[in-house]
Amino acid sequence: MAVQGATREKTRTKIAEPTQYNVIMHNDDFTTMEFVVEILMDIFRKDIVEAERLMMFVHQKGRAVVGKYPYDIAATKVEESMARAKAQGFPFRVTMEEC
Repeated sequence: MAVQGATREKTRTKIAEPTQYNVIMHNDDFTTMEFVVEILMDIFRKDIVEAERLMMFVHQKGRAVVGKYPYDIAATKVEESMARAKAQGFPFRVTMEEC
């Protein structure tokens, strides 16, 4: 029960959306197209049609944004992609930049 004459404070909580980061896949002449499609499907959860479309875009244009995520998720996807490429001996490169 409120006390008569008491004042109430209104507090406003502003919840900010986390900063988003684009994950960018770069073309090279050595990484196989099959490997790129596999990365897109396994790590970035693309279906086969979207994975092949993105792979061809990267191949033709040199780079493509393959996802937009909060920092921690983007960094994890970049790290996981690069580790898998290194294990396979590919010079594959994935980077991230703030949107």
